[in-house]
Amino acid sequence: MAALSLEIVCFFVQLILSKYGDNPFQVLSVRVLLVEDEKRLAENIAGALRETGLAVDCALEGETGSYLAEQGIYDAVVLDLMLPIRSGQSILRGLRQKGLRTPVLILTAQEGKESIIELLNAGADDYLSKPFDLGELLARVKALIRRGKGVSHPVLKLADVEVNTLQQTVFRRGQLIDLSPTEYRILEYLIHRPRVIVSKQELLEHLYDFDWEHDSNVIEAHISNLRRKLNLAETEPLIETLRHRGYRLNGGSAA
Repeated sequence: MAALSLEIVCFFVQLILSKYGDNPFQVLSVRVLLVEDEKRLAENIAGALRETGLAVDCALEGETGSYLAEQGIYDAVVLDLMLPIRSGQSILRGLRQKGLRTPVLILTAQEGKESIIELLNAGADDYLSKPFDLGELLARVKALIRRGKGVSHPVLKLADVEVNTLQQTVFRRGQLIDLSPTEYRILEYLIHRPRVIVSKQELLEHLYDFDWEHDSNVIEAHISNLRRKLNLAETEPLIETLRHRGYRLNGGSAA
């Protein structure tokens, strides 16, 4: 095996010190890896992530980024597509081939539908097209960390409901359910957490709109419409409302 570069050795020394300090048994914080070759952009993204309480490690080129990502110590990876030495797509494929399920958010200047589908099929969990809103990036990274699903299988099944996360389609008992974009995002979020109580505030944060008031009835309206559309004749109700606590999707575990 080739000797590690001085940059990587120094990085891991700093990583150990930043993580453990004087106490090697300290509980680790949530940690994100950012692989971005535009230094100013990387500094802006890293600073914003750190302000939300996340620990952030940065790599400015693909080889170092790949090595760090493959250590399996990160809760999420923000990965630029166009990198020197090794491309972001190559890093992504390498992670998935090694069986690493770390959620990956791709940053890309490519907006073509085919290229985006190719990235998702390669194992990306989400993507943002450059230029992007920094607030949206923060919300998407937080959502990926909360989701923690890692696995990039495009079809999720719960009881008799089937959600295709690539095509963003929903079927129940083989019948296509016509959902609005917001209703779809709520259902996809819930189906990753079967039988887990999800609060209204958590759903509000997942929908990336920081301007909604905490007592807004927007979520209730979307949940009501979603429940009505999913409740076909002779089917069991899927979405349960727990007063003052949130919502729960029933039906076992998603496959």
